[in-house]
Amino acid sequence: MVSVPLHRQPPFALFWTSRVFGSLAFQMASVAFGWLIYDMTGSAYQLGFAGLAQFLPMVLLTFVVGAVADRWDRRRIVMISQWVQALTIGALTVGALQGWLGVNGLFAGLAILGAARTFERPAMAALLPSLVSARELPRAVALSSSAMQTATIVGPSLGGLLHALGAAVPLGLSAALFALGALAMAPVRLRTPPAPREPMTWRAAFSGLGFVRRKPVLLGAISLDMVAVLLGGVTALLPIFAKDILETGPWGLGVLRTAPAIGALAMAMVIGRLDLSRAVGAKMFVAVIVFGLCTIVFAASSHLWLSVGALVILGAADNVSVVIRQTLVQLATPDEMRGRVSALNSLFIGASNQLGEFESGMTAGLMGVVAAGILGGVGTIAVALAWMRLFPSLRHADRLDGVK
Repeated sequence: MVSVPLHRQPPFALFWTSRVFGSLAFQMASVAFGWLIYDMTGSAYQLGFAGLAQFLPMVLLTFVVGAVADRWDRRRIVMISQWVQALTIGALTVGALQGWLGVNGLFAGLAILGAARTFERPAMAALLPSLVSARELPRAVALSSSAMQTATIVGPSLGGLLHALGAAVPLGLSAALFALGALAMAPVRLRTPPAPREPMTWRAAFSGLGFVRRKPVLLGAISLDMVAVLLGGVTALLPIFAKDILETGPWGLGVLRTAPAIGALAMAMVIGRLDLSRAVGAKMFVAVIVFGLCTIVFAASSHLWLSVGALVILGAADNVSVVIRQTLVQLATPDEMRGRVSALNSLFIGASNQLGEFESGMTAGLMGVVAAGILGGVGTIAVALAWMRLFPSLRHADRLDGVK
């Protein structure tokens, strides 16, 4: 029997297309939001609060959305979430065009977007194993990651360039792309039928937490990524580095936002051609330490292209960690639990990203942006070393499909 490449399998191809459009839309909008907020306020604290506005809905909704993803059609959940994001950003676009959009309106929009993405992420993640075989899953995760990274390369640069024409331009295009992503998801059909769904109860909603706690390798991998990126993430501070340290404009911010994705996409292409199935725990720890080192180099740099180079390597290292973690989570979780476990994983990712933006903004406001970045990189390395001792089963994990 001839094996059909993943990108030629209609269910996965449509899934991949929807994820590209959604990721591209989010990245374009994020650049516009970040520049608007810093331009309006000139405050690192406000950039931090922007991350918090997106994170709080995730905290409040995580255990609900996981149970929802295990009870209802995951494809429809993704579609509805993308339509909500399209309409929300469309409303913000109108506000930018008519001149009434202020910081409070932006924060309200970010909170709605955060809630919609809280529903979308676990449903999208739990949907993937139903579209491909278990043997194809690691490469499918890598290709899915490459979709996000491709969008992260194009989105920030395009958003930064279009911002010169006015904030409404990248925001309007972002709204249109979310709508196209929802339309691409509509014809997706599952390879395997959904497993029987258990009733919606509070016990069922929180069962994902108990499942992860019983799997030390999963708990270690998810929590390592959360704490390391929470401390070492510099995404929220990029508008400050671009404007005040590197003395560039929105186009420079777009380049900085793009750089990690270039490295991540290159690494995803490498992973897609290799058998990433041995010594996975050690590889994950090395990747996190490299992430921390690159964060230190970026924070200390005052030259644009050195900063870009550090971010490229940072993105490549981060993608190794992402592919290993996501594949471990999916292969170790039965289908009827994937929504709840994916929701918990999304909460940890949100903590590392949105809550990390809040932490970065607060630290930069207190001690300066360069010192905050260097301290974050040092903290990431320290966490990796600590987790090697706290989770020896993760350090010694050899195979992606051998989680105990």
